Amino acid sequence: MSQQTRTVHLVRPPDCNHYGNLYGGTAMAWMDEAAFVAATRYARSKVVTVHTDAIDFHQPVPQGSIVELVAWVTSVGRSSMRLEVEMWVEPISKETRILACRSGFVMVALDENGKPRAINAPG
Repeated sequence: MSQQTRTVHLVRPPDCNHYGNLYGGTAMAWMDEAAFVAATRYARSKVVTVHTDAIDFHQPVPQGSIVELVAWVTSVGRSSMRLEVEMWVEPISKETRILACRSGFVMVALDENGKPRAINAPG
């Protein structure tokens, strides 16, 4: 439905738990941010998160890894958008990317008064 938005993060020590892996909460925040950017680009307005699906963690993300978040709009309502976000990890020691986690998000476009507004399809 829409173009993919890609963001990249380096997993640094403050982002990690005592096992040396990315905190789940940090992963969730990065995913929400990627959804926000994709929804903002699509709606060309202020947007807010109103729902997240369960986040399935498939792979730990070790400190020092590069992660790429890929977000895209999958459907659009009057004022809401459904998005999918994937987090891919690029471990230092491997050449292939691995899907670390994935989730769905719902964002709503807002007008200047903070009320839901109709989304115009990009053109």
